[in-house]
Amino acid sequence: MKKIKAVLLSAAVLFAVQSFAQNTAKGKVGTAVNKAGNKTAEVAAKGVAAIADKTYKGKVAPGGEKVYIDKHDKTFYVNKKGAKVYIAKSKLVDAPAK
Repeated sequence: MKKIKAVLLSAAVLFAVQSFAQNTAKGKVGTAVNKAGNKTAEVAAKGVAAIADKTYKGKVAPGGEKVYIDKHDKTFYVNKKGAKVYIAKSKLVDAPAK
């Protein structure tokens, strides 16, 4: 009987600690973690795209992002969250002169 009570008590304490930790992570810490995760995903996706895909020279996305061409000849850019956003070639803008 003592073992069952000890197991129930330790389980209750474990769940209480976890729920407390989740509630405190929603504020500024949660926002900072989301920003760091998005930036990491963006850098990783751009790195993979730069290696695996071709760069569309002379054109940029409407936001000024670099445009890539995948193996199926579809054009895309990587957004701030690290996701590929496919875009029609007609919506591309001329790149600014350097």
